Amino acid sequence: MPTETVSLASARYDILVETGSLQRLGQHVKIAGLSGKAAIISDDNVGPLYLDTALSSLTEAGYAVTTHLFPAGEASKSMTRADELCRSLVQAGHDRSSFVVALGGGVTGDLAGFVAAIYYRGVPVVQVPTTIVSQVDSSVGGKTGVNTPEGKNLLGSFHQPSLVLIDPATLTSLPPREYREGFAEVIKHAAIRDAAMLAELEALNPDDVPPPPELLLRNLAIKARIVEDDEKETSGTRALLNFGHTIGHAIEASVPYGQLLHGEAISLGIRSALYLSEKHSSLGASDRDRILALLKQFQLPLTLPTGLTTSSLVEKMNRDKKFSGGQRTFVLLSEAGKAHTSKEVTPESVEEAIELLRTPC
Repeated sequence: MPTETVSLASARYDILVETGSLQRLGQHVKIAGLSGKAAIISDDNVGPLYLDTALSSLTEAGYAVTTHLFPAGEASKSMTRADELCRSLVQAGHDRSSFVVALGGGVTGDLAGFVAAIYYRGVPVVQVPTTIVSQVDSSVGGKTGVNTPEGKNLLGSFHQPSLVLIDPATLTSLPPREYREGFAEVIKHAAIRDAAMLAELEALNPDDVPPPPELLLRNLAIKARIVEDDEKETSGTRALLNFGHTIGHAIEASVPYGQLLHGEAISLGIRSALYLSEKHSSLGASDRDRILALLKQFQLPLTLPTGLTTSSLVEKMNRDKKFSGGQRTFVLLSEAGKAHTSKEVTPESVEEAIELLRTPC
């Protein structure tokens, strides 16, 4: 099975990528050394599709298992929902020897990972991502958390998984829009670390589901190496993964949940970040246009929804985790595949980058 290993001072775990691997979840959890009772946390979209498979596999491997569903959608990434899930684990008899299985997309991974981080002061979590966003990005690295009305992921904890199991076959059940939105994160990885991947993406048909497992693993290797270098975002390397996210998160937090999917908001953020990279770094027009063309190829939005004011987006940005000590850090490209952080972006440029999103691309 194609495998990538994340080696940290605090943890070491494998990322396994293979079609059909969900059917062998219990076997791989045993190999990872987990014992005790299992709590599968999933949402009411993914649960009906894959919960029985995960449950059967864990049960056949000898685990006692309980299941815990929550309403699908970004609105469930809340302290209220985390509290409800923690209480359901208590009521189901879970203790500090139990472990959590996060079965679903990015919302499930963040929420279930956060529940695992705080339940009995921390129990193991196995990430089983079922969307492109979660399979190439959010399932790896240990960032867990929930949102507040003031911004995304402002409450959370670093809690590394014990195992990440990726079955590309789960992507075949995604609606086309949800499948395509995940490629914003794939394009982001190519933009910051792997310019050669741009050609691979250009040759990809957005309607071909699932993508090659090798493409997933290539993205995961980028994420793994960055996380290994900067697990808790203290040196600045991990901040490179925020390319397009500074303005993108502000947009996502400013519209009603569900109006924009995460990757769609990040697509808008990438367009703004490309503008700032031209103005405050050395990004050339040809690299800019190539990345924008890929976003269009995957039918990702590049124009801001109506009704959002620039001042409201700036206010959201000022509450973001990336705004610290009175300074806002942006990730800029010097060229495709090479990124760096900068505190030199002016407030005027930020407003210009937002205003740009009101014009056709």
